[in-house]
Amino acid sequence: MKVTLGGEAVTLVGNDLKVGDKAPDFSLNNLNNEPVQLANLLTQPVLLNVVPDIETGVCQLQTKRFNQEANKITEAKLVTISKNSREEQQNWCAGEGIDMEMLHDPELFFGREYGILIEELGIFARSIFIIDTDGRIAYVQIVPEIKQEPDYDEALTALKELINS
Repeated sequence: MKVTLGGEAVTLVGNDLKVGDKAPDFSLNNLNNEPVQLANLLTQPVLLNVVPDIETGVCQLQTKRFNQEANKITEAKLVTISKNSREEQQNWCAGEGIDMEMLHDPELFFGREYGILIEELGIFARSIFIIDTDGRIAYVQIVPEIKQEPDYDEALTALKELINS
């Protein structure tokens, strides 16, 4: 997958995950500093909203949109993951009134496991993963240009189809 930042190609490292693959398990801390494992989320379909840096404009727009959707779609779990520290995420969420599950990964473990780590920049590619209750990847969207928002409608349609299947 080719990803750019401002038109300049960047390199993604890690596993090359596709629809149907088993989603790698992870354990990342939430804003309460409690570990959250993928395996524990799978009582419902899971949408992982992955942003490069919660303190930048497009990441904020993306997270706000999925926070709104999380309040409407109760049959799935919507979770945001970024490389930011717990404090950065807490401060941003408090200032914006965001109440969705936020997981922080300053060690970039998630990015390597999910094949979206941009090693030269130390951030994740903007992406969305939807995982079914069996732990299989049902949908992947890696946004080709990091400065652009994802296709929300496509991702939300895929999530609703999974919920209704």
